[in-house]
Amino acid sequence: MRIIGIDPGIAISGYGILDFDEYKNTFELITSGSVQTDKNNSTEQRLLELHNDISELIKMYSPDCAVIEKLFYFKNAKTIIPVSEARGVICMTFAKYGINIAEYTPQQAKQVITGYGRAEKPEVADMVKIILNTNNIPKLDDTVDAIALGICHIRNIKLTAEVV
Repeated sequence: MRIIGIDPGIAISGYGILDFDEYKNTFELITSGSVQTDKNNSTEQRLLELHNDISELIKMYSPDCAVIEKLFYFKNAKTIIPVSEARGVICMTFAKYGINIAEYTPQQAKQVITGYGRAEKPEVADMVKIILNTNNIPKLDDTVDAIALGICHIRNIKLTAEVV
């Protein structure tokens, strides 16, 4: 199964594309990075840039499903609207290509990855390294968060399947 995780933002949207081998129970990080929009452009242009870049990722990597961070609480009132707009564009882009979307809050992802919903970013990064069996993960927090969302979704699917 190929999954794309997205940590949405208007300035920076992190992404991680993972393959999960259900027979070997292993993850492989295919690629990761960030979509960064030009702050000098209008909001509309930035959203279009985000749509175009996510579309290219979909065309290049053909994910089976997508995972996006769910907004539920924001410390900075100035950024909630632009992040929500970016998130909406990303969700619309996946819908355009017929890709199902799962959503998890940061706390849900942290709980699944580290066992503690209030884990700090370095703890999440350390667990991502362990799960992927590599020391080579991106430095950008948005990208690590996107990878963690992908891992969270696969683990959640597995837990749900085991219960049923």
